[in-house]
Amino acid sequence: MITEKNMIFARNLLLLHLIMKKILLFIIAALTLSTPAGAVLKEKDLKQTLSILREELTTFHNEQARQSLMFKKQSEQVRTSLFSILQRSNQNALMLYSQKPDYVFDLTYACNEASEQYHEFKTKALPFRTFIGKLEWEIARYDSLIQSLKTMPVMTLDEKAKTDRNVCLTLATNIKNTMVENQQQMSDYVRYYDMTDHRLKTLNDYAQKRYTEIQDNIFKNAGDNYFSILKKFRSRLKRTSETVTEKYHQSSRRARSQWDSRMMFGLFGGIAFYGIVSILINILAIRYLMPKKYRGKAFIAKRTCIIMATTTVTFALILGIIRATVDQNFVIMASDLLVEYAWLLGVILISLLLRVDSSQIRSAFRIYSPLIVIGFTVIAFRIILIPNDLVNLIFPPILLVCALWQWSVIRRHNENIPKSDVFYTYISLLIFVISVICSWSGYTLMSVQILIWWIMQLTCILTITCVSRYVKLYGIKHGLEDNKKPITKTWMYKLFYNVVLPIAGVASVMYSIYWAADVFNLSDLCWKLFNQKFVNFKNLQISMMKLAMVISLWFIFKYISSTILALMRMHYHEKDPNNAESRLVMGKNVVQVLVWGIWLLLSLSILNISVAWLVAISGGLSTGIGFASKDIIENIYYGASLMAGRIKVGDWIEVDGTMGRVTSISYTSTMIESLYGEVIAFQNSQLFAKNYKNLTKNHGYVLAVVPFGVAYGSNLKEVGSLIENAVNSLHHPWMDHTKQVKAVVSEMGDNSVNYKLFVWADAVKKSYVVSDVMKCIYETLNEHNISIPFPQRDIHIIS
Repeated sequence: MITEKNMIFARNLLLLHLIMKKILLFIIAALTLSTPAGAVLKEKDLKQTLSILREELTTFHNEQARQSLMFKKQSEQVRTSLFSILQRSNQNALMLYSQKPDYVFDLTYACNEASEQYHEFKTKALPFRTFIGKLEWEIARYDSLIQSLKTMPVMTLDEKAKTDRNVCLTLATNIKNTMVENQQQMSDYVRYYDMTDHRLKTLNDYAQKRYTEIQDNIFKNAGDNYFSILKKFRSRLKRTSETVTEKYHQSSRRARSQWDSRMMFGLFGGIAFYGIVSILINILAIRYLMPKKYRGKAFIAKRTCIIMATTTVTFALILGIIRATVDQNFVIMASDLLVEYAWLLGVILISLLLRVDSSQIRSAFRIYSPLIVIGFTVIAFRIILIPNDLVNLIFPPILLVCALWQWSVIRRHNENIPKSDVFYTYISLLIFVISVICSWSGYTLMSVQILIWWIMQLTCILTITCVSRYVKLYGIKHGLEDNKKPITKTWMYKLFYNVVLPIAGVASVMYSIYWAADVFNLSDLCWKLFNQKFVNFKNLQISMMKLAMVISLWFIFKYISSTILALMRMHYHEKDPNNAESRLVMGKNVVQVLVWGIWLLLSLSILNISVAWLVAISGGLSTGIGFASKDIIENIYYGASLMAGRIKVGDWIEVDGTMGRVTSISYTSTMIESLYGEVIAFQNSQLFAKNYKNLTKNHGYVLAVVPFGVAYGSNLKEVGSLIENAVNSLHHPWMDHTKQVKAVVSEMGDNSVNYKLFVWADAVKKSYVVSDVMKCIYETLNEHNISIPFPQRDIHIIS
């Protein structure tokens, strides 16, 4: 069992960071003392070299002397700190080795503390050996310097040089001796450090073994099923009673523990007291502070749920204040768990207030009541560190009652709640059924895990759903959902709605699993589960973490692609509206290839899929794929050629006598809407094979030829001049008046002299222009009494 003395470790762990900072300062000081003195280079002669070396050694020796006092003081602090860590590791060992295997919550708590201390210690490991190696190199260097000074012939030196040589020898010897002392101290600290590391590693290894046993007991090794317990109910009840008495009846203890039963029951009394205080505060605030204009029928219908939601928030704030002001390990642990439960309850209540009508609020609250109750039950079990025997005895019947309760509220209230909540109620019922089966089969702790996972997952779903709904309403209200609005004004909204919320949904799955595991302090094992490769081949590795990363990257790159395309669309429309769509088609394909190509490469790297492996497979299939995709590749080539500028969306073209407007261009085909309303798809290669005509690429006008004839004997020069003047004066909106019409004699026919009138007409309206021009010709010839011949035959009847 966990005692007050054992649990002081949790507070001492907070001091580890400060201790390691002191050690780091000591290392920095040691490094400063071991920093090599300024070297001398080749000077004018030996005399000058000795003089400069003396100055360098004097400066370094003085600095070393100045740092020695600080070094000695900090070294004593490091020694004390290392011994303190070692003592706390012994304290942690007492807590860990004293736990009974039947007390799962106690044992997992102790294992978690031991593992956290070890990981904290390793993450802040200091490079003692690196500094010792540096000192050894410096000592060897000064040994060589001293030897060189000792063996230097002095008969060739003058008095000043001899003095410099003696001073250098003395300084170098003192510096070396100081470094040797520092090395010895560092070696002692390395020994203490290794001792602490070994101690913590031993505790961590033991904790990991116990974790593995706990994990096996939860998921693999079933205990007695509940039917066996009922058969031996009296003996099991007696054994459970003895266990409970041993754990919670601590009145005979002289030393008062932070974790005894009086403190636990006092905590629940405090929960009840502060709960009542929170309720009274919110009732009074609503009654006396809320303006009457806000107390409509909808508010009155939802008043109970509003009071519960605000009470939950108030209660969480009170717990947060207690958590910040009280230095008591049990209260801190319990407050953290209760704040998490308050968040769960608050999310459910606030979500119902925002999503559900006043006529549905009571039914909606009732369908979540079983989950709320079972959630508080599990949190209470975790707070009081309930022993296994008691859990196995009382939890299966509690689960059965809650499952029947859930089924009952579904039958009575599902017709009066939103469809999404109906779906959640059936999932909750399924979870209850699975948990009941597990608990009655002997897997009681696994049923706890399943329930906590679903409660947390449902909380995350409701949170994300509620936020998503109101972000959507905000977007509709401010016109951010309108695709016509520029991306420069909607990018932040779309980033949050299309990226942040979906990624939060992906992360919620892992977070809910992590929170469920943390009930048993199995967070380390949970991370191992996330990184466990359930598909582990040489060229393919898949784990939950890898899948979550790939899916999250998909949302990010989808947003990047859509944002770039929106910016391109805005740029093209501002620069050239006529060619915007055709340029966008080309740019869209390039952007998508680049963006999704990067996503694919990142995904392949995350999943450890070898590119060489893919190349080998694609190489073997390339020949068959090449022949099979010949036409496709040809269409893609011609499609890129068309999108490069030959045709743009909106152009009028003519293919095989069919005239129509281009509505879209892709890499494989071009869609045309004909004058008669049909939508025709041409493969890109067909357009080139059939020599299409682009009627609007240059100026949008085509040359229309209008034939007419006059009788023999007419003044041809006058006829041509009359028709040209008459047609030029039409001011027709679909004619190109920058180019004059021209009438030319084409032939002398059987019945008439035939003309051709050349008119530049709008490509799309050509038929209307030809019709109006022919009317003009007819009326002009009639006005001037010019005969328009037509075929005639004389018939002679022979009697």
